[in-house]
Amino acid sequence: MNRGVGGRARDGRKRILFLTGTRADYGKLKPLIQAVEAAEDFHAIVFITGMHTLERYGFTADEVLRGGYEHVHVYANQIVGEPMDLVLANTVHGLGRYVHDSPPDLIVVHGDRIEALAGAIVGSLRNIPVAHIEGGEVSGTIDELIRHAVSKLAHTHFVAAESHARRLVQMGEVASSIFVIGSPDIDVMLSESLPGMEAVRERYEIDFATYGIVTFHPVTTEVHDTPRQARNLVDAMLESGQNYVVIFPNNDEGSAAILAELERLEGNPRMRMLPSLRFEYFLTLLKNACFMLGNSSAAIREAPVYGVPSVDVGTRQRNRFVYPSILNVGYEKDEVLAGIRQAVEMGPQEPSHYFGTGNSANLFMEVLRTETFWQNSAQKAFVDLPGH
Repeated sequence: MNRGVGGRARDGRKRILFLTGTRADYGKLKPLIQAVEAAEDFHAIVFITGMHTLERYGFTADEVLRGGYEHVHVYANQIVGEPMDLVLANTVHGLGRYVHDSPPDLIVVHGDRIEALAGAIVGSLRNIPVAHIEGGEVSGTIDELIRHAVSKLAHTHFVAAESHARRLVQMGEVASSIFVIGSPDIDVMLSESLPGMEAVRERYEIDFATYGIVTFHPVTTEVHDTPRQARNLVDAMLESGQNYVVIFPNNDEGSAAILAELERLEGNPRMRMLPSLRFEYFLTLLKNACFMLGNSSAAIREAPVYGVPSVDVGTRQRNRFVYPSILNVGYEKDEVLAGIRQAVEMGPQEPSHYFGTGNSANLFMEVLRTETFWQNSAQKAFVDLPGH
């Protein structure tokens, strides 16, 4: 790898480091990474860590590596079951060591995972500008606290909607540091490059034609109740009579309890269990699904883009996007079952364009190519709202 020194490659191009920790955030970052990689005036560096490095969750680092990026670094920041506070510390340590040896001009992080928080911490303490993708959003769990913490540490913000920009202003962020570019994964969702459904069925050995997609993550503030929540979800799935493609949860505390309940579905011909999927294959699967079930952000953000009904279970996505295709239900089995039946009856809905129309990467690059973007001070200031 032809790394430069002092934050610049030897050819004078600016070095943009993208930090990815999960299959989900990689899907969001991928269009931006590809745009930077293709640009003559920038170098893209991809720092792979988090769930990507765990065999239990499919070692999705391989998916990132298949992108063929010129500058890639893989750092295993955890073992299965390691507490998240220690994972945060590990990530700060590993990323800090990396940028000490090879400092970038910009660190780009996404969303509300602890890897993003680690990236924002390292950037802030090293006086390296941090760009936060999709800040200013709300949800019902500790993820929201992490997202807002990342925003306060970040120097610039690339948000998905005007409402998110307003929320960041309310949080004291400088309006000129906030750029509305939409949700980057919509660039891929609306592209012509997605694989066909037959290719997806063959690759992941999916034998049924109609199905729902299930992803259920632990809510860390409700970890004591996770076994019951997962048990009710699985009971409802079994009673519904539907076919399901089940994607494993993330590795937050409580995931073991969910995986234990999902074991009851093993060997059932109506269930296909998958630790993870390649992003484009997941999108094709989602586009052709009858509905989505669980508490993944994909049910709130991606499913409405395709008009696919979703059954959002519990509190994890509380206060997020509201749309007619999204059905919010509680944790009881009968509520989940009623939501499944309603989603099946609804059928395809009107697609949503609230989070963009597929040009996020172009808007991102336009901002990076402005001189004023690189003139922002590393010293942040809190901006009071008028009248305060």
